[in-house]
Amino acid sequence: MVDLVNAETPLTERVVKELHSLVLMNDAKNKGAYRNVEVAIAGATHDLTPPYFIQEQMEALLKEYENMKRIKHVIEAIAEFHLRFEGIHPFIDGNGRTGRLIMNLELVKKGFLPVSIKFTDREKYYECFDSYYSGEHAPDALTRLILTYEEEEILRYIKKLS
Repeated sequence: MVDLVNAETPLTERVVKELHSLVLMNDAKNKGAYRNVEVAIAGATHDLTPPYFIQEQMEALLKEYENMKRIKHVIEAIAEFHLRFEGIHPFIDGNGRTGRLIMNLELVKKGFLPVSIKFTDREKYYECFDSYYSGEHAPDALTRLILTYEEEEILRYIKKLS
């Protein structure tokens, strides 16, 4: 991931699949491959993308993300990308871990610190998806959560320097 940041590598389908391959490194059959079966997430408030639309929707999302970065604050664009990526749910397993790796890759590329969604905040995190998919598709809740984590990380970093 450090190499991707240092090279300022754009987020592409190849990068997404490479990150997924790291997450599922012990699953040779599924790593880096879009799913070809229907899946469901318990408690999800929206339908996941059918497998026959994944390729098309991932290509569109990656293209739209480049535009989002030009017209939105970068954290808002990253939050929206994450919400939509998880909504597509392109892989059979490892979508959350891959999505959070992508989120941190994009944060670090823009000069922010990586964040870790705390287990104790998992309900807040899941509520971000409910808010996005049940409303006007605004990434406000996840944007605020990421900003809160960024602030905590910066304060922790400053404290270490003191």
